[in-house]
Amino acid sequence: MSVEILDGKTIQSFVEDEGAFNSSVDGRFAALDTNHDGLLSYSEMAHELMSLRVLEKHFGVDESAMSHDELVELYRGLFAKFDRDGNGTVDLEEFRAEMKEVMLAVANGLGFLPVQMVVEEGSFLKVAVDRELAKAA
Repeated sequence: MSVEILDGKTIQSFVEDEGAFNSSVDGRFAALDTNHDGLLSYSEMAHELMSLRVLEKHFGVDESAMSHDELVELYRGLFAKFDRDGNGTVDLEEFRAEMKEVMLAVANGLGFLPVQMVVEEGSFLKVAVDRELAKAA
């Protein structure tokens, strides 16, 4: 993890650079596609979804206070956002489209004022910051 300064424009610029964005997203997709069939099942995405710790990070809710069934419902709902055609798997185009929406939502949420944020190495936010720094150099 590292502390970075970023704003919505940094993220938006990354998403708009189709080559850089798709390369990053495609790499994450390939890493998640453990059986290499070109599709992500719920089980392949479950660990990634759970590692986001959505409730804890964004809503201050301790996931350990939720029942197993509530957590399963939450993560199945997140998976369904990616599975746009509802066929039970996520293909590369669906993954790209949802990640684009997620990243643009983050950009809109941050707005134009720079913020200091802890980002994980290899995360899309870290890639966006590194890309912006490389452009400035």
